[in-house]
Parts: sequence; structure tokens; C-alpha cells
Amino acid sequence: MIHGSKELERKLEALEGIADQHMERLVRNQIKRIQAEAKLLCPVEGGELRDSIRTMVERDGDVTVGAAYTNKAYAGYVEMGTGPKGEANHSGISPVLNPSYSQDPWWIHESQIDKGLAEKYHWFYIETEDGRFYQCTGQPARPFMYPALKNNEDRVVTNMENALKRELRKVCR
Repeated sequence: MIHGSKELERKLEALEGIADQHMERLVRNQIKRIQAEAKLLCPVEGGELRDSIRTMVERDGDVTVGAAYTNKAYAGYVEMGTGPKGEANHSGISPVLNPSYSQDPWWIHESQIDKGLAEKYHWFYIETEDGRFYQCTGQPARPFMYPALKNNEDRVVTNMENALKRELRKVCR
């Protein structure tokens, strides 16, 4: 029998318990940090997109995953841009994405867009017997989700390491 093996076994079991007890809380705290920055970076017209940024934490066996997300269908268009304008100006989007941008303008019926918003961007329009149609050539990328993650990457790792070290010290006393 090895001297201290029972104490070592007890501490190893305690370490496993710490990971189980604290990992979900740690991940939740850090994903909230990313959510907060995404909300700060999110371009605001009416606030609907900003208000839709949520978080979730799931545990699958030994793995705990946190995510910040939005369920707004147009969020990707804001993040990566659209059309020729998006292709010309998409710095700050995730480097693993390779979006394809339509080069042809598209037309939006006046019933599908707020007149003030279309006029704010000085969109060309035509009047038809079916109403006014605004021509859109896209929008530059206005990334908010990826930069929020990237800006906090080192801080999140450091915060989690420090929190786990604090808990480990309690066990190893």
C-alpha cells in the first residue's frame, strides 16, 4: 500500500466533483460576457436584433457547451453584409466563413420596407402601378457576433482557468 493513496484518491474524486459542479456555472458566466459585448456591438435600428441575442448552456456527458446566438433570420445579413457593398466591405467577419455575394441589385416593394429606412439609405426607386419599388445593392458587413467572441477569447479562457484554480486550491489544502 502506498502511503497517502487514500488521501490522493479522495482529492481526485473531489476534483472531478468540482469540474461537474462548477463548469456549467463558469461557462454560463463567460457566455454572458460574450452576449453583453455582442449587444454593445450590434447595430441598432429599432433594437429588435439586439434584444434577440440570447445564450444557452448545455451539458452532454463530460462536455459543457455555451453559445450566444440570435434567431433573427436577417442577423447573418447584418453580420456579413449583402450584395456588392457587403463584398466590398466585410472586414471583421469570421475568417472561416466565405460568403458568396449577389452582384445583381434586387427590388423591394414598399410594403416590405419602411419608407423612412429606404430614404435614409437614399435607395433608388421606381413607381409602378403596383406601387413603389426600391432598388437595393446591399449593405456593408456590420459584424457583432464574431467580434464579441474574438474580443473576449483570451479573457474567457483566463477567467475560467483562474476560477478552476481557485476551486482546486480548496481541495488540495
